[in-house]
Amino acid sequence: MLFEGFRLETRPANGQALRVRIGGEGPPLLLLHGNPQTHLMWHRVAPALARRFTVVCADLRGYGFSSKPPISADHAAYAKRAMAADMLELMRGLGFARFQLVSHDRGARVAHRLALDAPQAVQKLCVMDIVPTLHHFETAGMDFALGYWHWFFLAQPHPLPERMILRDVEDWFDLQTSREPKDRGFFHADARADYLAALRLPGTVEAICEDYRAAATIDLLHDRESRAAGSRIACDLLALWGAKGKVGGWYAPLDVWRGYAAGAVAGGPVQSGHYLPEEAPEEVLAALDAFLDAA
Repeated sequence: MLFEGFRLETRPANGQALRVRIGGEGPPLLLLHGNPQTHLMWHRVAPALARRFTVVCADLRGYGFSSKPPISADHAAYAKRAMAADMLELMRGLGFARFQLVSHDRGARVAHRLALDAPQAVQKLCVMDIVPTLHHFETAGMDFALGYWHWFFLAQPHPLPERMILRDVEDWFDLQTSREPKDRGFFHADARADYLAALRLPGTVEAICEDYRAAATIDLLHDRESRAAGSRIACDLLALWGAKGKVGGWYAPLDVWRGYAAGAVAGGPVQSGHYLPEEAPEEVLAALDAFLDAA
């Protein structure tokens, strides 16, 4: 049974209805998932963390079984600022004005924005297998364009990518998740079923594309505004990445993050591909145990 001892709820936040799973006792800890997944990606680490923390796993807006705002010309509904505001209000609604935050992939981009927009709320931040969106785009070269081709495909105007994906959602999921590594046997059958069920819901594929369109447009505007204002991540930051993936090969992640953070920056590679918490949960837990404050 995944997430034994956790309760599953749908909670209102920032005008959205968010699917949330909550368990454990102790200081609040928010976990944010990536694409094309749901909060079930945390099933191998959340129960262990719940021994020391009150763990909150949420589906981002547009993803999983959370609300899916309609697409728009400015993509504002899927700006990381809007998605971060959801999570801030969710945690406040649960009674947590200040919390620690662990995040992966797209969820880590939401977490980065949340740490900038609400520095008083984020006590510590862990990001997995990313560098900042702004850095990706401003330093993009051939390796990035070919390796992260899906960024440019998903950001194409509606409905081009949606039509192609919706012809065979499961095939697209398998292609999307086979980048690193090609063996996807680490996906638990129940988690994979949840990912696919969410992708088949009306509006999910459109929302994913809007997320990537926002990243290439409105998110860059917000990120450049933050940089111009001198805004940096105020809390301590842990950056982890997959040793078998692309991020550590293209970048020096800790050096990149130090350019975006005012607090201490630590971290390193995990012996996995892109899906760290599902591929190497013990190594991820060891890093988190050393980083997070349990009291």
